[in-house]
Amino acid sequence: MTVPRLHPRAVRAASRPPAKWRTLTRAGLTLIVLGIAASGIVVRAGYLQLVHKDFLQDQGDERFLRVVETPAHRGMILDRNGEPLAVSSPVDSIWAQPMELLQQRERWPALAARLGMSVTELEQKLAGKETRQFVYLRRHLPPSAAEPILHLRIPGVYSLREYRRYYPDAEATSHLLGFTDIDDVGQEGLEKTFDAQLRAIPGQKQVIKDRLGRVVQEVGILRAPQPGQTLTLSIDRRLQYLAYRALKAAVLENKADAGSAVMVDVRTGEILAMVDQPAGNPNNRNELQGDLLRNRAVTDVYEPGSTVKPFTISLALESGKWTPTTPVDARGPLRVGRYWVRDTHNYGIIDVTRVISKSSNIGVTKIAFSMPMERLWKLYKDIGFGVLTGLGLSGEQPGVLHHFSRWGGEIGHANHSFGYGLSVTMLQLAQAYTVLAADGIRRPLTLRKREQPLDPSEERRILSASAVRQVRSMLELAVSKEGTGSKADVPGYRIAGKTGTVHKIVNGRYSRNRYFSLFAGIAPASDPRLVMVIIIDEPKSGAYYGGTVAAPVFGHTMGEALRILNITPDDLPSMKIAGGPSAAGTRP
Repeated sequence: MTVPRLHPRAVRAASRPPAKWRTLTRAGLTLIVLGIAASGIVVRAGYLQLVHKDFLQDQGDERFLRVVETPAHRGMILDRNGEPLAVSSPVDSIWAQPMELLQQRERWPALAARLGMSVTELEQKLAGKETRQFVYLRRHLPPSAAEPILHLRIPGVYSLREYRRYYPDAEATSHLLGFTDIDDVGQEGLEKTFDAQLRAIPGQKQVIKDRLGRVVQEVGILRAPQPGQTLTLSIDRRLQYLAYRALKAAVLENKADAGSAVMVDVRTGEILAMVDQPAGNPNNRNELQGDLLRNRAVTDVYEPGSTVKPFTISLALESGKWTPTTPVDARGPLRVGRYWVRDTHNYGIIDVTRVISKSSNIGVTKIAFSMPMERLWKLYKDIGFGVLTGLGLSGEQPGVLHHFSRWGGEIGHANHSFGYGLSVTMLQLAQAYTVLAADGIRRPLTLRKREQPLDPSEERRILSASAVRQVRSMLELAVSKEGTGSKADVPGYRIAGKTGTVHKIVNGRYSRNRYFSLFAGIAPASDPRLVMVIIIDEPKSGAYYGGTVAAPVFGHTMGEALRILNITPDDLPSMKIAGGPSAAGTRP
C-alpha cells in the first residue's frame, strides 16, 4: 500500500501553532521584558534616591546652582568738612562666553556697533579664547550705555556690575589722592597709602541660573558685601582749590617747569592743602602719566636756600650772643678758605634784623660761624630735615642732611647756614616753619582730620619761644616794602615770611641762569594759624627771585584762606588804607 506524500509547505503549516497562540506568546514575552525593565528602573531609582542622593544633589547644584560675587563700593575720601574728594560710582562691564557668542556671528555687526568697536576688533577679542568661560568685551560703561547692548539679547553676552573711581576736583587733588586701577585698587597717592582701609570686600551669594546663564532665583547669601571705610582727610577742599589756582597761574605766567605748595594748620599739624603743577586728570585714564601725577611736594627734593636763614638766626638769638639789634659787618665778598660768599648788594654794616629782611648771605655766615656747626646740624634734624615725615605717603623722600663731620669744614658750615648743601621736600619745609609759627614747638603732621586735640606728649620743644617770636618779627619786616617778600602781603593781616632763590644743579654744577624760586610764610604773624610754603621750578619769563615769583602765590591764596576760615584780622590800620573804611568794617 502506498502512503500519500505531503507537500513540504503543508508539513510546515501543520507544525505551526494556531495564530491566536502565537500572538499571545509574543505579548507575554513583551510584558515580561517590560516588567523586568520597569522593576529595574524602580530599583535603580530607589537606589539612587536612597544611596546616592547627596552625590546627585551636588552634581545638580554644579550644573544649576552658582556662587556669584556681590560687588561692593570702595570707601569714599572726604575733606575735613565732609565734601567728597573721591567716590566710586556704579558702572556695568560687558562680558561674553566665547563659545556661545561664536555661534552668533550673524549678530556681531549690531553688537560691535553698540560696543563702539569694529567687527574685526570684536573678533580679535574672542580669537583663541573658545575654551574660556569669561571674556571682557567693554569695561566700566555707564548703565545707560550698557542697557542698549543687553537689549539685543544676544546669547553669550552678559553684564557685570562694578564700580569706577571718580574724582570731583580732578586736577586740583590728583597728586595728593593718586588713583586706582581698573579693578579699583589703589596705585598711587592716598589711594595706595590707605588702600587696606578703602578697599571693599565683595559679598557672595548662591543663585540658580538657567542654561543661558541668567539668574532665575537667589538661593541665599553666603557673605554680605563690605563697602570700604570712609577716609576723612585734614584737607580743606576750598583751600586746596585756592592754592591750586594760584600755583597754576604762577607756573603759567612765569613759564616754569613745575611748582608745589603746602599749607598747614599751625595748632593741629593738619595739612590743609597740598598742590602741584603740572597736573593730569585722573578721571581720564589717558592722562595717568607719572610726570603729571607725581606728588612733587613729597617726592622731589630741593636746596631750600634763604628760607632756612631764620633757623640759623633763631639759634643765634637763643645762644645769647646775638640780639635783633646786634650789628653785623655784611660788606663783601667774604672769603672762606678758597671760596667766596657773596650778596646781591653790598649792605655794609647792618643789624641782625636786616640780615634777615635783606637776606644777606655774608651776614648769616658770620653769625653761623659764632656757633659750632654741630648745633646747626642738630637743629636741622630736630625740625625734621633728613628724615621722613611719618605720613607714609607713596614715594616720599627723606631729603639730604649729611652729618656735620661731612660738611667740608667752614665752607660747608657757611653753605648750610644759608640753605645750600642740604635738600628738603616742600612738606619738610612746611613742617619746619610750623616750629617758627608755634613758638618753637614741633607738632606731628597729619593728612587725616584730627577728631581729638593733640596730646601734649606728641609735642616737642625745639627752640625757645622768645627767640622764635623775635625771628617772626624780623620775618614781618622781610614781607614789608623794605624786605624781599612784599608781594606776599595780605591787607588786614600781619604776615611773616622769607623768600629764597636757589641756583639749580645741572650736570653736577650750579647753573648761573636756572633757578628755584621759594617763599615760606606765616599768617597772622601776631597769632599764627597757617603756614604755607611754595616753590616754582625754573621760571623762564625773566623774573626768578622768590619774592617776585613765589611770594604772590602766598598772597593770593592766603588772603582768601584767612577770610574763609574767619580768622580775625590783626592789622586793621593797613586794611583801612588798602580797602577803605568799608573794608575794615567787614570784620569784627
